[in-house]
Amino acid sequence: MRSVTILGATGSVGTSTLDLVERAPDRFRVKALTANCDVTRLADAAIRTRAELAVVADEACLPDLRAALRGTGIEAAGGARAVCDAAALGADVTMGAIVGCAGLASTIAAIEQGETVILANKEPLVSAGDLVAAAARTHGATILPADSEHNAIYQCFDFARPERVRRIVLTASGGPFRDWSLADMARVTPAQAVAHPNWSMGAKISVDSATMMNKGLELIEAARLFPVDPSRIEIVVHRQSVIHSMVDYVDGSMLAQLGPSDMRVPIAHCLAWPDRMVTPMEPLDLVKLGRLDFEAPDPIRFRALALAREALEAGGASPAILNAANEVAVAAFLAGRIGFLEIAAIVDDTLQRYDPAAPETIDAVLAIDAEARRHAGERVEDCVA
Repeated sequence: MRSVTILGATGSVGTSTLDLVERAPDRFRVKALTANCDVTRLADAAIRTRAELAVVADEACLPDLRAALRGTGIEAAGGARAVCDAAALGADVTMGAIVGCAGLASTIAAIEQGETVILANKEPLVSAGDLVAAAARTHGATILPADSEHNAIYQCFDFARPERVRRIVLTASGGPFRDWSLADMARVTPAQAVAHPNWSMGAKISVDSATMMNKGLELIEAARLFPVDPSRIEIVVHRQSVIHSMVDYVDGSMLAQLGPSDMRVPIAHCLAWPDRMVTPMEPLDLVKLGRLDFEAPDPIRFRALALAREALEAGGASPAILNAANEVAVAAFLAGRIGFLEIAAIVDDTLQRYDPAAPETIDAVLAIDAEARRHAGERVEDCVA
């Protein structure tokens, strides 16, 4: 039996993880669950799974959490420090599913315990990839990617002989606007942007998929996770979202991982690794599927892809700035303050205006993140004005 901690237990990845854990009570016991401020769902999940600890990042919600857990024997805590403490409890497996740079400190805290850490949030590798990798080496932690694309690569990649890998091919659905003109994309509403054609995800990630920034961030992640030159990581649009990514070898063989568009598949791979576990997913019906289509992404309509590759090539603080500015811009778009195409424009402007030294500590990463958000926020206000 493995102990499991879920950081971000009430989000889409967290609830998918809980679903799998609850289906296998003989394999997993829950050590800790955290959420930002959703007390009702957090308390309900903690009670159902008999968790040892439940934590709300928003300390103002702690009295409500304590009231909801009264008499259950489940410990309650609140605040950012408490989230890191939960991550540091030393669970056999820790799921990092906190969206944004808010999940960086707790991810590092989990890695420092030297156990298995599943990364579902992009920010640790995008904003602090070198520091995360160094911490994993120092403490002997195993990092497993839960993103469907990186998980697919992980399953196909020959880590023992990486020189035999010719290229990595990341697949992208293309989002809901893959066939729209720029003029039509300029009029996109938040409701349209969060309506992903293949996946059920949170609002922020859905918008990232619509701009294809999600794939740009995954490009940076792949460069951190796999020992290949970034120039050998390609992106193709695959509308069916059945092939989740591919690894091309020097002998002409290409290995691909296929599966349904459900995050429980890659999460299950990580939870059970190096074993396998049963999931509720139906087998793929390849005959019914009928066809698999591929095309190149349009760099004009999806500027985010070029911005991400430029940030990766620039290195240093650029990926952290890219991520922070994008978070600010997406939040402004979802609030109806800026247009859809202005998301990439704000990210581009922030990268041009802010060029600090490369961060050498987590505190430096967080400082760069905060300053990049300030720059992007100013640009948002310019757009609104």
